[in-house]
Amino acid sequence: MGLLDSILGGGAGQLPGGVGGAQNPLGSLVASLTGGNQSAGSGLLSAVMLLVQQNGGLGNVIAQFEQKGFGPQAASWVSTGANQGISADQLSSVFGSGALGQIAAQLGMDQGQASHAVAQVLPEVVNQFTPQGQVPSDSGDMLSQALSMLRGS
Repeated sequence: MGLLDSILGGGAGQLPGGVGGAQNPLGSLVASLTGGNQSAGSGLLSAVMLLVQQNGGLGNVIAQFEQKGFGPQAASWVSTGANQGISADQLSSVFGSGALGQIAAQLGMDQGQASHAVAQVLPEVVNQFTPQGQVPSDSGDMLSQALSMLRGS
């Protein structure tokens, strides 16, 4: 599967970058946010990818950020350069507190912690799914496959 394997760290049952997160930046980030807990990391990564999927996929999520005035940040995630950060408050203004509250409940965190974690992971998820500096035409299929792989773990 190539790109999908690199995003998920080589297959189902593994977090990106493995438990230590040494193989890719997404794995390192998820591991740092979850203390290396593979189950929690898979849950966080699944929640972020599901949020993207439920909001119409990568292209629509990027458009939502642009509409809210965060276009430069979203464009940096797609580009091949460095990712600009987004705050939990900015994330909430794009997705709404309800969606972030659901993620918090799913992950067993308070909403502030969950929003912060999603704000850290989302830019790297978008970055990993857009390695050529543009949203691939099959990004929806890739998201679905990645979610299936994570849920199978």
